[in-house]
Amino acid sequence: MKQKNYALPLALIFSLFFLWAISSNLLPTMIRQLMKTCELNTFEASFTETAYWLAYFIFPIPIAMFMKRYSYKAGIIFGLLLAAFGGLLFFPAAMLKEYWAYLTIFFIIATGMCFLETAANPYVTALGNPETAPRRLNLAQSFNGLGAFIAAMFLSKLVLSGEHYTRTTLPVDYPGGWEAYIQFETDSMKQPYLILALLLIIIAVVFIVSKLPRIQDEEHSGKDKDGKLIDFSVLKRSHLRWGVIAQFFYNGGQTAINSLFLVYCCSYAGLSESVATTFFGLYMLAFLLGRWIGTLLMVKFRPQDMLLVYALLNVVLCGVIALCGGTVGLYAMLAVSFFMSIMYPTQFSLALKDLGDNTKSGAAFLVMAIVGNACLPQLTAYVMHHFEAIYYTAYLIPLVCFLFCAYYGWKGYKVVD
Repeated sequence: MKQKNYALPLALIFSLFFLWAISSNLLPTMIRQLMKTCELNTFEASFTETAYWLAYFIFPIPIAMFMKRYSYKAGIIFGLLLAAFGGLLFFPAAMLKEYWAYLTIFFIIATGMCFLETAANPYVTALGNPETAPRRLNLAQSFNGLGAFIAAMFLSKLVLSGEHYTRTTLPVDYPGGWEAYIQFETDSMKQPYLILALLLIIIAVVFIVSKLPRIQDEEHSGKDKDGKLIDFSVLKRSHLRWGVIAQFFYNGGQTAINSLFLVYCCSYAGLSESVATTFFGLYMLAFLLGRWIGTLLMVKFRPQDMLLVYALLNVVLCGVIALCGGTVGLYAMLAVSFFMSIMYPTQFSLALKDLGDNTKSGAAFLVMAIVGNACLPQLTAYVMHHFEAIYYTAYLIPLVCFLFCAYYGWKGYKVVD
């Protein structure tokens, strides 16, 4: 198959980046909302991220085995339908109004999205010239940035009402009292997930009727030449091993900032929910612009050099947040978002370089590294909640995370074995 025929398959795969971005970037909004509907503190609500991202640690290897046995296309279709099923579960959950029910739903949705991410990232790197893989993956991830922007700027406003009452502050004349208020806030969570579920089902149907080219590692039968569905020996490749470590810390650092952004705006920067969601939209817009500009810059600059510079700039910016907090810290976060933009896809593509038939195995381990999202944000939330007088020092945690990314752009990316 000639490269000129890759346009349609790439367009379909790019849509997946858009979809899982909507899903994952609704989480900060849901954290803020669940603090109201389930009466949680910041630390307790942060386990929303744990439930979601834990699926990314548990399932990448089974998913890679599934796709190696069948195909990328089969994995994508199954993942789309599973995530859609999870989104529709928000309707019975609105009747239960139990935190554990929402955690279960996020885990199901994330499992479906994990299928998409395990398939889409290596597929994009393999579908074309290997030398332009980092640029191609950054272009694909720019659609991830678009989904993030839409989730933050628009869908978040469907969920957050702008009112945040407790049992003691609820106006005595509120129609229906506390139960009516909680039901109203709970029902507001259903609409964005209904929209997402319908989109997922439509895209699944498109994939079912479309033909995707089989790339090099799919030309073989269900097993590779060693008869393995997953090859752990690929971790002996140091650039992949360091890539997994860098992805763990990048994901943890990014999600620590993302997931607590609305909490930071409302609880520490003194913004209303309506203003905070606008800032969250700007935050994700900076991320989207960073993706587009970074993709253009990679025509001239080496991806690893850009990764090093961007990571070091984020170290400095996190230092500003950790020292200043408040409004200064809020604007520093907008800049952090811009410079985080290229880091995940760049690290992913550099880590998959020269893996050949072990690309699926390498991709599985890189996706597993997203488990950083299931622990480092919780550590950040713990520090923020238990040391409220100096809450801003919690951002020293993402600062350390970006140091690992800087090392990968400096030395860790090199293919030496």
